[in-house]
Amino acid sequence: MATIAAVPRFHGRLRLGGRSARLRLTLLYSGMFLALGTTLIAIIFLVQSTGAPLDVHSAAVAHPIPAGAPDINTAVTQQHSADLSRLLAGAWLTLLMTAVASALIGWFVAGRVLRPLREMTTTARTITAGNLHERLALAGPDDEFKRLGDTIDDLLARLEASFAAQRRFVANAAHELRTPLTVERTLLQVALADPDAGTASFRETCEELLDAGRDHERLLESLLTLATSERGLERAKAVDLANVAEEVVQASRARISSAQIELSTSLAPAVVNGDRALLERLVANLIDNAVSYNRPGGRIDVRVSVQDARAALTVANTGQRIPATAIERLFEPFRRLRPDREADEDGHHGLGLSIVQATAAAHHATVTAAPGPDGGLAITVDFPIAASAPDR
Repeated sequence: MATIAAVPRFHGRLRLGGRSARLRLTLLYSGMFLALGTTLIAIIFLVQSTGAPLDVHSAAVAHPIPAGAPDINTAVTQQHSADLSRLLAGAWLTLLMTAVASALIGWFVAGRVLRPLREMTTTARTITAGNLHERLALAGPDDEFKRLGDTIDDLLARLEASFAAQRRFVANAAHELRTPLTVERTLLQVALADPDAGTASFRETCEELLDAGRDHERLLESLLTLATSERGLERAKAVDLANVAEEVVQASRARISSAQIELSTSLAPAVVNGDRALLERLVANLIDNAVSYNRPGGRIDVRVSVQDARAALTVANTGQRIPATAIERLFEPFRRLRPDREADEDGHHGLGLSIVQATAAAHHATVTAAPGPDGGLAITVDFPIAASAPDR
């Protein structure tokens, strides 16, 4: 079973590179302010230092300076340098004071900006496997934080559904696996408790045990196929879906004929990417379901068609009328139309359609089902078309 480690967790305050995100944002704001302020002061210094404070030479020609008077050019230059120094000192002092103020304001603003993340952190740390129904439910404007919170809520909803499905699967599998073991133990106890039991009696008991063992094997094989399908495909090859369906239909003709069911097929070439063995099991489960829940004199239609770059496999059968509201439940593991959960006489445990759905999902296909006009179901599996030809 999956563990709750899949849920996003935020530990403590938001940490980036060993420092809190709030501190890093504050340093970033202050650093940008200092860089821009220094650039501005440098520009002012360059403009003031390269400009001529006074055209002393022109003034001296228009108004001659008496002999013995102080050098006005030197005095003006000294005054300009002193003014420039005071300007730089004032600018640096102002920049330093505003930098401190910007750090304080940046710290406050960063805290306000990161508040939604702190709220998500606090809530996410309280969510465990026992309370997956809880949500972050982040309020506020539809910004990046709100969308992040909604994404995490969607993830929690999917995890909750997955955990619920796994719990149901484990409970149902435990029930189904316990039933044949109980039957086998009972048969052995009855045989051993009979003091007059002979060879024929023990032989009959052994045959019953073998039947129970075969039923057990079918269940384990179905569970293994279901787990393999849910894990996904390790390697996918181009497969002709019509060829797969034809092989499965030929292998099932004898059973269909003995059940007095009419079979019709329409198989157009359709190449899909996938695992041939799993696709064969998917088609076999659909046909097996169509035969098992049909009626004498009924009908089965198997079709493979191609339209709009999609390949559709459809298996329709007559039989018991099925309410539209009950169809979705049939795709859950161990679900049957009958209220009891005992296996059918032919060894069905309610896993066939679950395997179909899991196999379809592994092949990026979709499954739809609808009640037939004469009862039964019409199930369609819609595959994406492969780009390459199938291997020969």
